[in-house]
Amino acid sequence: MTIYDLIIKNGTIVTADSIVQGDIAIKGGKIMEVSVDKPLEATAEKEIDAVGLHVFPGVIDSHVHFNEPGRTEWEGLETGSRSLAAGGATSFFDMPLNSTPPTINKANLELKRSAAEEKSIVNPYYWGGLVPENLDDLKDLHENGVIGFKAFMSPSGIDDFHNVDDETIYKGMREIASLGSLLAVHAESTVMCEQLAEERIGQGKVTARDYVESRPVISEIEAVRRILSYAELTGCKLHIVHASSRKVVEVINDAKHRGVDITVETCPHYLSLTVKDLEEQGVIAKCAPPLRDQEEVDDLWTAVANGEIDTIGSDHSPAPASMKVISDNIFDGWGGISGAQSMLNILLTEGHFKRNLPLEKIVELTATNPAKIFGLTTKGKIAANYDADLTLADLNESFELKKEDLFYRHQHSPYVGMTFKGNVKTTIVGGKAVFENGEIQE
Repeated sequence: MTIYDLIIKNGTIVTADSIVQGDIAIKGGKIMEVSVDKPLEATAEKEIDAVGLHVFPGVIDSHVHFNEPGRTEWEGLETGSRSLAAGGATSFFDMPLNSTPPTINKANLELKRSAAEEKSIVNPYYWGGLVPENLDDLKDLHENGVIGFKAFMSPSGIDDFHNVDDETIYKGMREIASLGSLLAVHAESTVMCEQLAEERIGQGKVTARDYVESRPVISEIEAVRRILSYAELTGCKLHIVHASSRKVVEVINDAKHRGVDITVETCPHYLSLTVKDLEEQGVIAKCAPPLRDQEEVDDLWTAVANGEIDTIGSDHSPAPASMKVISDNIFDGWGGISGAQSMLNILLTEGHFKRNLPLEKIVELTATNPAKIFGLTTKGKIAANYDADLTLADLNESFELKKEDLFYRHQHSPYVGMTFKGNVKTTIVGGKAVFENGEIQE
């Protein structure tokens, strides 16, 4: 009889294609066997009885800012990865900023990789940056394993990570296309956002609503249309991050229908928070693009349900509490939402339970699609020969998120105080539990 390292028994196994009852056998960090509707004829060194639990492929969060090296006082790989594990995520893609130095060359990539290998309890992957100064570094970054490249079309807010001009966009995309990689883009119009902000601040209009109106949806649309023209010219694959409106998604899907190789991400905060939350919570709920009105939230859910959105990433962008203080001038506060720990909770609560979004769709958006788009050939599925990265959740359990529940370095989030239905009980990475019953497993 085969002896495995771990058998998960009696679970409700959720994939992008099906929901079935079964057992999962794991050995050497890999799924060896999935038995549906009948018990496995095997033993294991450890067994988990998952009766009453749903077993998902581990969440792949393709958009986080852990800020290490250089700004670990903002978050760091240790606290960031623990937060992900507590939320059911087993892999992450760390953005090239707000680390100092940013990940814009091979040497800086190695600094980040070294830190992650020492401190992360989940699987780390890395974005490389595209900035005006590093066109000659793109090949080195690609050959040393970056998952893709990230560029800002508007100022990033970080002095050592410059936004791209049109010449950099063209040359960078041509090089990235030749490497067979892809470019992820923060798409907002610099001119529109800066001029509108300057006008409002000059008039003393510095409320939450003023901030939102200084970064309108049309700013995203203009930037997306511009970057699409370069994609069609160069053949470079594109990934538009944190689309805040279905109107943006529609422009992207029109391009897909023309044959442009493009995918789009949205974020949990655009699916659960509105301008009203920004008005009530202040800088804790500030981000760019900003939160929108309820109508936009509802339209985004329609886009999700219709398969118009490819991935959902948390865009976890933390900062110390001193940078998130509520001020009379919201333009002064640091924009970035702490949300990596709550992504799956939001999708289950707001999507599945409130809007009947199928669990299979959640798996597709958070695991199967990210693995496929970014070339993680052994992740994103529950099947033989795939990595044993799994999330076990009790969908019958509700809880109120409290500040002390957060594993972030700074325990603040706009989701504190929310009641979620669906609680992560165990997160398994490479066949080993890294989070179980509310505790990190050392």
